[in-house]
Amino acid sequence: MQLTQIPQLKHTDSNNFFLLAGPCAIEGEDMALRIAEKVVDITDKLKIPYVFKGSFKKANRSRIDSFTGIGDEKALKILSKVSKTFEVPTVTDIHEISDADKAAEYVDVLQIPAFLVRQTDLVVAAARTGKVVNLKKGQFMSPESMQHAVKKVTDSGNDKAWITDRGTMFGYQDMIVDFRGIPTMKQYAPVVLDVTHSLQQPNQSSGVTGGRPALIGTMARAGIAAGVDGLFMETHFDPVNAKSDGANMLDLSLLEKLLTNLVAIRNVINQI
Repeated sequence: MQLTQIPQLKHTDSNNFFLLAGPCAIEGEDMALRIAEKVVDITDKLKIPYVFKGSFKKANRSRIDSFTGIGDEKALKILSKVSKTFEVPTVTDIHEISDADKAAEYVDVLQIPAFLVRQTDLVVAAARTGKVVNLKKGQFMSPESMQHAVKKVTDSGNDKAWITDRGTMFGYQDMIVDFRGIPTMKQYAPVVLDVTHSLQQPNQSSGVTGGRPALIGTMARAGIAAGVDGLFMETHFDPVNAKSDGANMLDLSLLEKLLTNLVAIRNVINQI
């Protein structure tokens, strides 16, 4: 799949990795625009193709009192405003078949959560919208098994699929990324590495997922060195007070230095 198939995606001729980044969840218009403005400024400077990420709702929560969203239509309209304001594409995750057409009216990429990537009807519904479908590898799935998820998209008449690796469960409260799977999955579709969710520490007794954000740079550098096509990361200007996944987000103030470093690594990789 060519990146040029995505409306408004800039810097596609830079030979850089592409980036999906933004807050875990849309908490409001001001926060979304503030984060998008900063990331757009950085990625334009570094010529990184950029897709703004934000979940319009969070259906997979540890506790019933966890934040799930500000309202579907309200959040989707904010994603649309981000796209129009900064002329960048957007991505959001969907959880139900009915979400596919609803979200496709507002965003450019539909993301299938890792826990749901084997849900055939959901994947097919996303594919039939004609949007790019970002398939998150299940924490319980092998790299080889993702070829079947991609085939569900292509057999539905859509050749625009990505695979995102977000780690594999290691025991009950940790994730690992097996970088041997990157070249395997690249046989099936462009591969993205999720450098924030792969550092989650789920199943905490508190019901709030933990994380190891200090290792985001390490994970991202390893991913670029391993040849991933893109990176996914969640970032926020105030991770401690973010309403979802704050424990494994990158502080927005650290993003430019990290991306500058990653572009330098990518340039070396391109010369090998």
